[in-house]
Amino acid sequence: MTDTLFPDDIYQLAKRVVEENAAAGRKIVMAESCTGGLVASAITEIAGSSAVLDRSYVTYSNEAKQSDLGVPLDILEAFGAVSVATAFAMAQGALERSDADVAVAISGIAGPGGGSERKPVGTVVFARAIRGEAEPTADERLFEGENRAGVRRQATLCALELLLP
Repeated sequence: MTDTLFPDDIYQLAKRVVEENAAAGRKIVMAESCTGGLVASAITEIAGSSAVLDRSYVTYSNEAKQSDLGVPLDILEAFGAVSVATAFAMAQGALERSDADVAVAISGIAGPGGGSERKPVGTVVFARAIRGEAEPTADERLFEGENRAGVRRQATLCALELLLP
């Protein structure tokens, strides 16, 4: 057992993220919403993380997504905060506002409220943008049967995996 705030699976994956990105000479930036900084926090649990983590944005509100990351209001109004389009814009905005080589964005509905038939609790979207690549990649996941902590935990693990080179 390591001396950490995080469960071993998150800690070990964060350790891989730091080690592998350091070896690749890559800097990373996070744009988090439903995880509220958990991904960046897991990364900074690892000694040497300052060689890898450029910065992190916690943009929980739509206003923060707009002002801090440049997410256009029309995207938020048309598709909502939990959408591939918003995650794309978050990742691209984080990359543009940083010195990082790769950005990962997360937005989701952790619950217990806030879900709908179209976007139930447990819906989380992810996007990854890499400097020099034309378009970010995105994915939507549904973490069914999870409580709020479980959704946030699964989203953190997913985002860490996206940060591996």
